[in-house]
Amino acid sequence: MSKLIVNQIKKQDNKAILILEHEVEEAIAIHLKDGERMLVDSDNQAFIYILEDTEQYFYLVLQHDLWLDLANILKEKTAVHIQLNEQIMIELKQIHHEFEFLLDNIKGNGNYAIEFEQNVVKSFT
Repeated sequence: MSKLIVNQIKKQDNKAILILEHEVEEAIAIHLKDGERMLVDSDNQAFIYILEDTEQYFYLVLQHDLWLDLANILKEKTAVHIQLNEQIMIELKQIHHEFEFLLDNIKGNGNYAIEFEQNVVKSFT
């Protein structure tokens, strides 16, 4: 498992583009595909969207400081892409569905850290 930290979101041509802290090498990026599922890391205040290749998972980390932008993207139903490097971009086709499922599950659920739940409610409602 490798972590890919998103540090910025740009809007361009009616889509949201997630920008990584560090680009992914082309030899790796060409094999990555949308894993179509999402997890939460309540201890680190992050949502984790899964990318994968044939051998491993890559965790696309969406930290708390991006949540207000993500909330707007969800409300507007904007297509979301991850820019892996200058040449390769992948559409995250299930990100809206996964967010909706998790947001419904998190509200009022004691299985998540209290601070995480409060921040989710504050950012996404």
